[in-house]
Amino acid sequence: MGPKALLAALMTVLTLRPGDPAGAAARGDTFSALTSVARALAPERRLLGLLRRYLRGEEARLRDLTRFYDKVLSLHEESTSPVANPLLAFTLIKRLQSDWRNIVHSLEASENIQALKDGYEKVEQDLPAFEDLEGAARALMRLQDVYMLNVKGLARGVFQRVTGSAVTDLYSPRQLFSLTADDCFQVGKVAYDMGDYYHAIPWLEEAVSLFRGSYGEWKTEDEASLEDALDHLAFAYFKAGNVSWALSLSREFLLYSPDNKRMARNVLKYEKLLAESPNQAVAETVMQRPNVPHLQTRDTYEGLCQTLGSQPTHYQIPSLYCSYETNSSPYLLLQPIRKEVIHLEPFVALYHDFVSDSEAQKIRELAEPWLQRSVVASGEKQLQVDYRISKSAWLKDTVDPMLVTLDHRIAALTGLDVQPPYAEYLQVVNYGIGGHYEPHFDHATSPSSPLYRMKSGNRVATFMIYLSSVEAGGATAFIYANFSVPVVKNAALFWWNLHRNGEGDSDTLHAGCPVLVGDKWVANKWIHEYGQEFRRPCSSSPED
Repeated sequence: MGPKALLAALMTVLTLRPGDPAGAAARGDTFSALTSVARALAPERRLLGLLRRYLRGEEARLRDLTRFYDKVLSLHEESTSPVANPLLAFTLIKRLQSDWRNIVHSLEASENIQALKDGYEKVEQDLPAFEDLEGAARALMRLQDVYMLNVKGLARGVFQRVTGSAVTDLYSPRQLFSLTADDCFQVGKVAYDMGDYYHAIPWLEEAVSLFRGSYGEWKTEDEASLEDALDHLAFAYFKAGNVSWALSLSREFLLYSPDNKRMARNVLKYEKLLAESPNQAVAETVMQRPNVPHLQTRDTYEGLCQTLGSQPTHYQIPSLYCSYETNSSPYLLLQPIRKEVIHLEPFVALYHDFVSDSEAQKIRELAEPWLQRSVVASGEKQLQVDYRISKSAWLKDTVDPMLVTLDHRIAALTGLDVQPPYAEYLQVVNYGIGGHYEPHFDHATSPSSPLYRMKSGNRVATFMIYLSSVEAGGATAFIYANFSVPVVKNAALFWWNLHRNGEGDSDTLHAGCPVLVGDKWVANKWIHEYGQEFRRPCSSSPED
């Protein structure tokens, strides 16, 4: 087996190796925070070092083989009768009896590849699990849906929204990064394995197109081939009801692999179906996007996300205004906060430059070692769910004096008591690949909610600080109020979750739109009812 075949075999083993289930469970959330994705660069750098040493070893081995080849070739070319010279005759016999055996059975190739295998196994526990590949693929599909992105554009590294004949550039990267045929196949296969042919077909179509363009070029790192892509795409079209196209793709598959009996049986099956129902040959299949039962406001939510921030301005609504806010607090007299009223019902205000760059960075650094996959309340339990993709950490004010200063600033600005148990500790969140949080309420909507374990009432208000900027996406969308607020670095967004009568404000249904490009960090301070009786008293009207 040659070095190329050995390396191919190695890559196959590495790709198919299931790994330790416990380790996979521990590592299977790399995709849910960009800081985790960034950490994956370190083991890849170590792997690059291992591969470099392997290549150098193989290059030295191949140079030695080339030297032997050139030596023997020159003897054949320069001597008309090598056996006449006893010295040449001796060396010929020696080469055939000894030298060639040593060349063929040299251990250098296996030693080189074994060193690479051993090095890989040492860093394997630090590598993303298969669940991360699935999560990243689903993230691309989420971005495709929410921002109506064109798959062909994504494969070329372009972020374009396509509606009919209109094409809108949502983000223009400084350097284009294209996906390979195998990349597109892996995304399509994740959807295919879930029975989601709406997403599988365009990604597999792109994989087939790219594989066709490079057919015959073998890449060691690829797991799939043109035949694999055609196989999956044909069956996806069959499941989607397009038997005619499934037949065409299956026949193309047999051109490359004529001995495949399974595909031959499929061809016969499709031909029989079309013979029984000729209309299927010309029928156009309309693919329906999979329904999401828990997301009844999907169209509004995605429409608000696509605007990348759509809040009205005070030029359109005079009652919205900008001001320097002190809230009559001595704490803010010398350095008032710039306040922008975003909306009146529900009341939402944006406080610009609420934290400094250094404070934002400090909060991120304090939280990063403690980040864990974000959960949501489900009855009395806390669960990880696909509709919230992020990692979060809770920071007590005793962690760093700066957090105490931050609490004082929030209290001065809102006029509320933000000390436990009347408020929760600061929650810091880092969003992952396509990270998002679908429409939800911050306040509890069920008496069994874990929020009530604090024995300080429901969440009366939310104070959310943007600790970073993003290049595209990531807006905060208020669904029923029909506006969205873009990510504004160092600013803070404040709103009331409850009416003055204690009832939840349904207009505060909001979502964190998927991050299209960038690393989104936020910090949440949730303030509870108890402790605010004299700071936000009930109204005399039970309707308020």
